[in-house]
Amino acid sequence: MAPTDQTTAPPLRSVLVTGGAGFIGSNFIRYLFEKAPFEGKVINLDKLTYAANPRNLEDIAEKFPERYVFVQGDICNGEMLREIFETYAIDTVVHFAAESHVDRSILGPTDFIQTNIVGTFQLLEAARHYWIDTVQSPRPHRFHHVSTDEVYGTLSPEAPPFTEKHPYLPNSPYAASKAASDHLIRAYYRTYGLHTTLSNCSNNYGPYQFPEKLIPLIILNALEGKSLPIYGDGLNIRDWLYVEDHCYGIWLILTLGRIGETYNIGGNNERTNLEIVRTLCDRLEEAAPARENTRLRDRNIKSYRDLITFVKDRPGHDRRYAIDASKARRELGYKPRESFQTGLTKTLQWYLGHAKWCQEVRDGSYQDWIARQYGEPTDATPTP
Repeated sequence: MAPTDQTTAPPLRSVLVTGGAGFIGSNFIRYLFEKAPFEGKVINLDKLTYAANPRNLEDIAEKFPERYVFVQGDICNGEMLREIFETYAIDTVVHFAAESHVDRSILGPTDFIQTNIVGTFQLLEAARHYWIDTVQSPRPHRFHHVSTDEVYGTLSPEAPPFTEKHPYLPNSPYAASKAASDHLIRAYYRTYGLHTTLSNCSNNYGPYQFPEKLIPLIILNALEGKSLPIYGDGLNIRDWLYVEDHCYGIWLILTLGRIGETYNIGGNNERTNLEIVRTLCDRLEEAAPARENTRLRDRNIKSYRDLITFVKDRPGHDRRYAIDASKARRELGYKPRESFQTGLTKTLQWYLGHAKWCQEVRDGSYQDWIARQYGEPTDATPTP
């Protein structure tokens, strides 16, 4: 079946969101119900691994009991996926489900290969079976795959940002597994005529992010008087994207994007890791001064910046990512609504106001992982 280059929007009556209990997935479901002109049903499929939390959407489940369904399951289970498509008459897929932490992929890549590659394959097969193979003419549908800028590799300081034409040069098991899944998306569009779109985004931050990622890790460690670990010299650069701006970009792709196309979604906010950490320390001084934190005062630590600790760099650490989102701006009208300053303020306020959530998502296994990864006890006294 020859692929088409149409812009026809999907029906959006029954939307399967994979990984919807995770950070970006749960924010996207919130966006659908609270910000988008959306009146359909959402089926949230999530395996509930360590970084997923169904409580992220408790209020949504209570407010929209007829339009929100949660299913616990693994996207690698093809039989279960086919049942979901049939039971809920799925017409749209937004595929977030993935193992997504580079550090974890270095320590143990198996789960990344299984979920990100095999899981994406099984999801594509279930979609093809229901939308194309078992009917005389294809059902109206859309399959959107959420990927990362890390598939493009690393940039030198003077290089232009990544465009959609940049070659794939992944440098970590995580990035390689996402690159493979991107190629599967393209293949199913070209070979089977599946109505796919794909987005590559920059570093997300915002509410509900599991505290293994830089911004929530620094916020919570600082408040608890723990070291603030920074890899290498701290000068690795990322483009930071507020999560709701990412959700807005995905919505535009779903409703306006051309089938078979890839769109980069970025925040236009390049910052070094060291700059991020220092900025967070300074913002915390304003919101919850270190001199008033008993955990710091008892150790005679007068500033959150004194907790900054440089640790051994991780293998294959990409030096710089930067996204050129001009295609999405030109074709879809995409533009980030939050500056880094406003997005960071909202993020910091959320974590300061959700101490119970933060406590509940961090159990003993998470603390053990942090200790192994950064080579020190989580309560170690930092080296200023």
